[in-house]
Amino acid sequence: MADERERDPTPSSASDPARPSPSPGPGAEHLLALHDVHSYYGDSHILHGVGLAVAPGECVALLGRNGAGKTTTIRTIVGFTPARAGSVVFQGHDVTRLAPHRIARLGIGLVPQGRRIFPDLTVHENLCLAERSRTDGWTLAKVHEYFPRLRERARQRAGTMSGGEQQMLAIGRALMTNPTLLLMDEPSEGLSPLLVLEIGRIVGELKRERLSILLVEQNLAFALSLTDRVYVMNKGQIVFSGSPAALAADETVKHQFLGV
Repeated sequence: MADERERDPTPSSASDPARPSPSPGPGAEHLLALHDVHSYYGDSHILHGVGLAVAPGECVALLGRNGAGKTTTIRTIVGFTPARAGSVVFQGHDVTRLAPHRIARLGIGLVPQGRRIFPDLTVHENLCLAERSRTDGWTLAKVHEYFPRLRERARQRAGTMSGGEQQMLAIGRALMTNPTLLLMDEPSEGLSPLLVLEIGRIVGELKRERLSILLVEQNLAFALSLTDRVYVMNKGQIVFSGSPAALAADETVKHQFLGV
């Protein structure tokens, strides 16, 4: 089977004038920008002209129901499911057809849905495996500062930890790559309310560090409490773009596209 990167791009449909602009806000530079992105799984057309952006130091949420296309958007950004049309631009570089390892080296870190830690390796080994040294960046000591429990569990096999601890490890592992942009796919999924609060505290700390974050979530309250801007996705399209306050006040969007 031919690799997605080798296929001719599917012709892009005409832009919908009603589709929200991907602009991150007045005067802001784009760190990440998706322009009219179309992605497929085989012959199934999943993303239909997606446009969104993240500015430096900004925390942006991508919300939607199951099957809306949120995880496919993340997969498209990191190169797992390359766009067949449109473009993904990171720090001014078109990364649409780069291999995933090259995209990661440019500074995009991923906390995947379902954590995807290495269960048979120790916590310490999981963290060190991802390490990308930078003099002013994330080190093992700094990750332990944020996640003391990972220091305590350093010699424990990762697969024997609780779900919340595994989520902390997934975040810590991504930070060890010293990303400029952190993609977080459903970090609160399957966690108890207390652990959701703890993950929220950590995301808030990362935001205060001015780390740029794209947060994919179904937990509306969690996302609105942390982010600067919000996109809502439905059936592979962006159907809302605005501030958390604007979404909180829009009962129609919340009911129709988020089931709230």
